Amino acid sequence: MASSWWRWRHGCSWRPAARTPAPGAPGRQGPQGPPPAAAVRAQMSCFYLVKSLTSACLNMYSISRLHHTTSAVFCYSKPQSGEKYTDPFQLGRRYLKGLYEDIRKELLISPIELKEMSEYYFDGKGKAFRPVIVVLMARACNSHYNNSRDVQASQRSIALIAEMIHTASLVHDDVIDDASSRRGKHTVNKIWGEKKAVLAGDLILSAASIALARIGNTTVISILTQVIEDLVRGEFLQLGSKENENERFAHYLEKTFKKTASLIANSCKAVCTFCLLSS
Repeated sequence: MASSWWRWRHGCSWRPAARTPAPGAPGRQGPQGPPPAAAVRAQMSCFYLVKSLTSACLNMYSISRLHHTTSAVFCYSKPQSGEKYTDPFQLGRRYLKGLYEDIRKELLISPIELKEMSEYYFDGKGKAFRPVIVVLMARACNSHYNNSRDVQASQRSIALIAEMIHTASLVHDDVIDDASSRRGKHTVNKIWGEKKAVLAGDLILSAASIALARIGNTTVISILTQVIEDLVRGEFLQLGSKENENERFAHYLEKTFKKTASLIANSCKAVCTFCLLSS
């Protein structure tokens, strides 16, 4: 039984527990007792967590198949060659200098109050998590397909558009949730009211759509417009739930994909499309 346990090692990857050497074999250092009860409970809880996740998600391998066919996955924090890895945020941000200034240029509008509301969250204090992922994916694809580590201007535009779509969804979410603070300051709806906050979110979304249309690639436009549909459907899913436990978990996964993962996945897909077109 001990050889079939899975354990979370170094907080990064699944590996089967090592087999105990036979008596008299090299590396054997005397009799070993059974593992502590706490360790057994921890290992089995991890095992059943992954089993429940894989059984709840469609088109995923079973635990037994994953155990026998998946090679070891190593965490980047433990390099095998001794090479020092670069902080991904530092690597990505070199391509995002002036990102928020460029976004504010897309929002050059009047009246002044509407401009202030739409620019409120573009103060450069966010993590820019989505743009960083997008430019790193663009860099990786360019290196693979075109033997270039530069990020194309059109790919950087996707990162800008992704951040605008994400921020517009935050403004609308704050209205729905009646939130009073975000990123350490009052929300748009708290300062200017719900009605104006909805208009500000719409304006950011329309500016992102205009920037997307300027790219001129119908495939990319189709990919990113799917994100907007998913955001709306995800918000509707969040307003409801399921009584059955299994249905509730599937409902949660679908809601989370549409509200969060769809933007990241489709933005990465869009920058990869540019690689295929230019290769």
